[in-house]
Order: sequence, then structure tokens, then C-alpha cells
Amino acid sequence: MTGRSTLVLAPNPSPYTLDGTNTWVLREPGSAAAVVVDPGPLHEGHLAAVLAAVEKEGARVAQILLTHGHADHSESAVRFAELTGAPVRALDPAHRLGSEGLADGDVVDVGGLELRVIGTPGHTGDSLSFLLPADRAVLTGDTVLGRGTTLVAYPDGTPADYLDSLRVLREAAAAHEFDTVLPGHGPVLEDALGVLDFYLAHRRERLGQVEAALAAGDSSAAEVVRRVYAEVDQALWPAAELSVRAQLHYLDPVRFS
Repeated sequence: MTGRSTLVLAPNPSPYTLDGTNTWVLREPGSAAAVVVDPGPLHEGHLAAVLAAVEKEGARVAQILLTHGHADHSESAVRFAELTGAPVRALDPAHRLGSEGLADGDVVDVGGLELRVIGTPGHTGDSLSFLLPADRAVLTGDTVLGRGTTLVAYPDGTPADYLDSLRVLREAAAAHEFDTVLPGHGPVLEDALGVLDFYLAHRRERLGQVEAALAAGDSSAAEVVRRVYAEVDQALWPAAELSVRAQLHYLDPVRFS
């Protein structure tokens, strides 16, 4: 958490969501207007907890923002809009409720709270991050997690876009635009630059492992998973196969279309 952010953890833990979805309540100190980022799964108890966190500060929800459209982040958006009367803003029009969307370069200003929108496609085509300059923090959704690394799943997830997005975030961190990562899952990260360097190195290493598997004779995503992810819990192999398919398409789009 930072001076302008409060975390409300959704009760949906799993191997894919870690401890659950992080719903972020953002408010400028003293303001009566709050922003809620990623209201999470459709769980009435969770939505009540988010509302309680807002009302505890004597505020109301003025806008609902989505980092991307995956259900564990967005499923409750329409219901939360019904409860609060606030619009839902997202990059993908399918997830919006109201006339305004979000796009790279936009600035959201609610009650003196400023958020700058950074397009960070890769995990999904509609992934966004939100820079909170006053706290030198960034909300990353699933682009950067608080623990482990992110799934880039074919066909919506694209390694080329994802690597570009990581580089954009790294440049901003290197320029000291933010030091802290407020992720969509897992704990807050205080060393943003170190985390982004790790993410970029991990992606390069994984692509190298996939290339080596192809050179060793593997000819399908399933075969690559058995070799590259041999030490990973097999319950995660279906997700790993989606990630490998994305990497294969990136490395050889003609052969793995």
C-alpha cells in the first residue's frame, strides 16, 4: 500500500490468482471521491468490503477502472457499477459501462488524484497499467505480479508486445517515475527496477529454453512443456502450454501459426 492506495483482497485464491485478486481503492487525501481498480470476481462479500473501505474514509466511488478484461479482475464490474453508480472504464469497449474508455497516454483526474494510463499489452491485448505519480507507484494488473511471473497465453497474449511493455515500464522505473509496484495479485513490490530487470531476464531465459527444446527435436507445445517445465507442478502445465504456444508463434510464426 501507499499513501493514496488501499488494498482489498478478493477471496479467490488459486494457483493462477495467488492469494486472490488485488482490488485497489485510490483516493487523494481529504477527497470525497475514490477510484476503484479491478473490482474482481462477482462476490457480494468482496464488493461489500470494497465499499466499506471507501466509505470508511467518508468517500464515494467516482470511477471504476479495469487493468484488463479477465474475469478475476472484471467479472463484478457491472454489479459494482450498480451498487455505486460509477462508470466502468477500460481499454476494451466490451468491458466499459459509460461513454468513456481508457487508452495509452490518458490522464485520469478524480478529486485531485492523478493517474496516468500506460498501455502494457502482452498478458492480454487490452492490458493497461496506471501510474500514480504522487506516490511513485504503478498498478500493473497482471503485467507484473507480486510473486512469480506472468502468463502470456496464445493467442491473446503476445511475447513481442509483452517484452515491449516490460521495457516501457523499466524505462519509467529507471527514470524514477515509480519505485513501487502495486500488482493485480500478490504482495506489493518496493524494488520496481529490480523486478522489471528480473522479468526481462526471465523472459529471455525462457525463450532460450524453448529454442533449445526445438533444437533437441521437440515439435509441439506439449513436448516443450514436458522438457522445459519438468520441475513445475503438473497442475500448471495446461497454462504453461498456452504460454509455450505463444512463444513458439513468436519464434517461428510460419511453422506455429
